[in-house]
Amino acid sequence: MTEEYNEMDMEKSQALNVEIKEDAKKFLTFLSDGLTFAIDATNVGEIITNYPITMVPNVPSFIKGIINLRGQIIPIIDIREKMHKMPLEETDTSCIIVLDINSTSIGIFVDAVSHVVDIYESNISPMPPNSSQELVKGMMSLSKEMVILFFDCELLLQDTM
Repeated sequence: MTEEYNEMDMEKSQALNVEIKEDAKKFLTFLSDGLTFAIDATNVGEIITNYPITMVPNVPSFIKGIINLRGQIIPIIDIREKMHKMPLEETDTSCIIVLDINSTSIGIFVDAVSHVVDIYESNISPMPPNSSQELVKGMMSLSKEMVILFFDCELLLQDTM
């Protein structure tokens, strides 16, 4: 995450958000495999780093393992593997985003967390019908080089459990 990216993203998102104020929502943005994703911030419980993940046998390969977070057992999903990409090796910026979806906690292992942004839902376009991004429900272009993909947390939960 660079300062240039942060400033550009903030300026572009602020410029796009001037039009309509009533449907603005907060989204947490994160990086995975070079792409920028956004999740509705109301689904984010917390962000944790350097937390031990316990491997579990006989589970799909996208399930990295489980964590015991203050007595609560939470499954951790490697987002890259879930999207049929190479698994993520832990780095200084990788972290777990703990999501609370319909009273169920699940963690997603991502390359890096960017920041929280205000985005107007009217600026989010649906995914093309032939898109292979099964966990993405929409997208928004900030520039020629910058597209944010909006992650479908409920579909992730349905598809995992």
